[in-house]
Amino acid sequence: MQEHTIPNEVIQRIKDAVGPKGWTTDAGEMAPKLLDRRGRFHGAAPILVRPGNTQEVAVVLGICHQAAVGVVPQGGNTGLVGGSVPREDGGEILLCLERMKRIRALDPANLTMTVDAGCILADVQTAADDADLLFPLSLAAEGSCQIGGNLATNAGGTAVLRYGNARDLVLGLEVVLADGSVWDGLRGLRKDNTGYDLKHLFMGAEGTLGIITGAVLRLFPRPSQVETAFAAVADPAAAVDLLGALRGAAGDAVVACEYMDRTSLDMVWRHIPGTRDPFDAPYAHYLLLELAASGKATDLQTVLEEVLQSGAEGGLLRDAVLARSEAQRNDFWRMRETIPEAERADGAGIKHDISVPVSRISELIERGSQAILTEMPEAILVCFGHLGDGNMHFNLNQPASMSEEAFFAKEDAIHRAVYDIVQELEGSFSAEHGVGRLRRDEMERYRSAVELDLMRALKQAIDPKGILNPGKVV
Repeated sequence: MQEHTIPNEVIQRIKDAVGPKGWTTDAGEMAPKLLDRRGRFHGAAPILVRPGNTQEVAVVLGICHQAAVGVVPQGGNTGLVGGSVPREDGGEILLCLERMKRIRALDPANLTMTVDAGCILADVQTAADDADLLFPLSLAAEGSCQIGGNLATNAGGTAVLRYGNARDLVLGLEVVLADGSVWDGLRGLRKDNTGYDLKHLFMGAEGTLGIITGAVLRLFPRPSQVETAFAAVADPAAAVDLLGALRGAAGDAVVACEYMDRTSLDMVWRHIPGTRDPFDAPYAHYLLLELAASGKATDLQTVLEEVLQSGAEGGLLRDAVLARSEAQRNDFWRMRETIPEAERADGAGIKHDISVPVSRISELIERGSQAILTEMPEAILVCFGHLGDGNMHFNLNQPASMSEEAFFAKEDAIHRAVYDIVQELEGSFSAEHGVGRLRRDEMERYRSAVELDLMRALKQAIDPKGILNPGKVV
């Protein structure tokens, strides 16, 4: 690949704009930020820029816009599609907001919190908890991912069923545009019907339209009741039916419905210390169910027990254990949340982050499994995910009998087989991980020309020189 050099005078202007604390060229500091989480993309950059506030971000973008220099924004670098890593030619700067981690304001009466984009997600959760409130976005990387990255990628997580994706948890944004101008949309309003809702342009755009520097987040009353069950079900269709029964009985109190197959949990019990099978007998399909509510209007424990009892009598349920303590609840969630870690420990994998209507989950698993086994009969299928919102992580791990080279040689064919089925089921080839570099070619195949033209028109209008996260998404 041809090497591209950013003029020294541009680099010096950037250094002057952010001061000595706001940049580094140290190879050791930069190395982990130039490699994506899965190790599939390894980029290069002449400088890592760490602005301390929104104005510094604006000045840096103004300099880069004038010089037509690409800027790759990065949060905690926990993404899985290569969207936060620069290209290999060294022609882009890497911009990280990790110094911008102020909680600017907390308004309990309005149920909002205004934060810098560099705040760690777990710290936002803690700040809400300290105010006896809840910020419900939760995912495995919450101890290191940053809220700006969560919003730029429209992160999903385990509570989408009740609270929605990241974009549903935002009332206002502050965004620096490609030319360095700042849009101050930090309004904590639930009703504001004055033209286009601009904030939604930037959430899910993966930093290609603007850099989010601040956000007004929605908060919720902290639940006073939480009931959690780990259940074995007859099959995926039974899991969907059980979820329907639970939602009929508990309504919006259903916070999570997570599906795990036996293979995924076997990996957890094999590789993650302190985890164990909660049942005496092995089963093929499992659910992690959680209900939560504020106040005492409903006895959630009774509701959950009655639905599980009815499910057992109807043949949907094979067994279930209710969490009787916070420690036991945490144990249940640890089994679900450490599946990706256990997968990595078990060997190389081919991943799919896909979604279909909940009613078609069973068909997805059946047809997808058949398609993969046709391409690779010895494949180790691993299926888990957010059944309640239709998002499955439908993966396969390298079999012991196959070399890594031979395994990945089948990757494109397997992706095509799975994504074609997802398309037929009116689903999406990327449910929550985004597009980045890894899935950009899939956009051409599975999104219509009209959609792509609209996206490109927006990109051209807002970032005419194409400096924001070049080569990502479209």
